[in-house]
Amino acid sequence: MSNAATFDTRTDTAIPVESPLAYSYRRSGAPQAGGPSRLQLRERAMLGHLILRGGAIVLDEAVRDVLGISLPGQPQALVQDASGERSIQWLSPDEWLVIVPGGEEFPLETKLREHLGSAHFAISDVSGGQTLVEISGEAARELLMKTVIYDVHPSHFPVGKGVTTVFGKATTIIRRPSEDRWELVIRRSFADYCYRWLLDAAAEYGVNVQQ
Repeated sequence: MSNAATFDTRTDTAIPVESPLAYSYRRSGAPQAGGPSRLQLRERAMLGHLILRGGAIVLDEAVRDVLGISLPGQPQALVQDASGERSIQWLSPDEWLVIVPGGEEFPLETKLREHLGSAHFAISDVSGGQTLVEISGEAARELLMKTVIYDVHPSHFPVGKGVTTVFGKATTIIRRPSEDRWELVIRRSFADYCYRWLLDAAAEYGVNVQQ
């Protein structure tokens, strides 16, 4: 068992908790298309985000035993469980992003630390510093073509891929978990900027924002 000091970052008090986009909804609203919509945006707020670092072989055994998913071995790969609620993305040769339903991150971290013992590894809970925005609809790829510098053509960006790239004047992680759905993992400090950028870029398609 690791001797690192850990704690659950989720409060169990009456203190209200807001998503990174809560301010944006108050400031910019959540537009609904008056007619046909070719684009939908939805924030999946308050998910659990963990960064894993260490040797792939040691981490893969622990992750498979605890989470039931193997670490993606290929660069820029994204894998999910059968439900699609839990995912692991390759970020660098010794770094992976794990996203799980909110509330699961601390128990998961605890179990991984118990399993890994004295191995050389690092686990960081970054749940409070990021949010995930889903983009779907027939115009989703067109929106991304106006927004990120990375090539999102299907021949270059197939399902099961994820990259870190430039978004406007910020950075974000862009992922493609399914044929008709894309995801942006956005830092909290960039959330309002990215949201307002998306609304402006999506206006021509008739965007619906789901809260």
